[in-house]
Amino acid sequence: MKPIITCIQLDIKFGDTDFNYHQAEEKIALAVKQEKSTIIVLPELWTTGYDLTRLDEIADKEGERTKSFLIDLAKKYQVHIVGGSVAKMSDEKVTNTMFIVDKSGQIIHEYSKLHLFKLMNEHHFLTAGQEKGLFDLAGLKSAGLICYDIRFPEWVRAHTTEGAEVLFVVAEWPMPRLHHWKTLLLSRAIENQCYVIACNRSGIDPDNEFAGHSLIIDPWGNILAEADENPGMISAEINSEMVKQVRSQIPIFNDRLPEYYK
Repeated sequence: MKPIITCIQLDIKFGDTDFNYHQAEEKIALAVKQEKSTIIVLPELWTTGYDLTRLDEIADKEGERTKSFLIDLAKKYQVHIVGGSVAKMSDEKVTNTMFIVDKSGQIIHEYSKLHLFKLMNEHHFLTAGQEKGLFDLAGLKSAGLICYDIRFPEWVRAHTTEGAEVLFVVAEWPMPRLHHWKTLLLSRAIENQCYVIACNRSGIDPDNEFAGHSLIIDPWGNILAEADENPGMISAEINSEMVKQVRSQIPIFNDRLPEYYK
């Protein structure tokens, strides 16, 4: 059975965690019913938005509320969830952290954003992660990336050279750089010969307008599904065999010469 992946593009309410959890729960239920989703993906910082100055009040302590929330819904609906990312408070530090939960309710990986985006002051309020985002989900060799990470092709390649066939990208990408969002995602798919599942947010906060346009892209760089700028969801069926076919047809991973790239 080929997985059906759904990106839920939310309009996140600035700093209102209770509203945002409730909204996500409603949309996950709808995705399961309406889209017959196998894997559901949420956007970046979907519990708080970019209310960074209040993270000492609203960040999720050790991620416990979010983990419990995702585990319960994954088990209830028998669906895998790539849980976007949330502000996780741990030892007086806050990371921008993605939790991946399988349909049995097991947390199979967590990834904290490596590249902090200084133009939105992340470095003043967040601590960078230190580990890769590699995981296996529903038989797919996968990697998680968060927003600004996609501007660093060497970081993406560090995952695909270790076998990642699907890149799950979650973001709060702003409208003024929509062209960059689409171009970078298409490039990452083509150059790594992999699927890119990119879930962005929509709407506005006190300082930003967000682009939406969540995307599902195949290993040839074809767009299988694209949202507009409004809240909603997109879905597509993917086939990991296509990754193997594309990589065998144009064997860039065999032809790499990393000794010359340093």
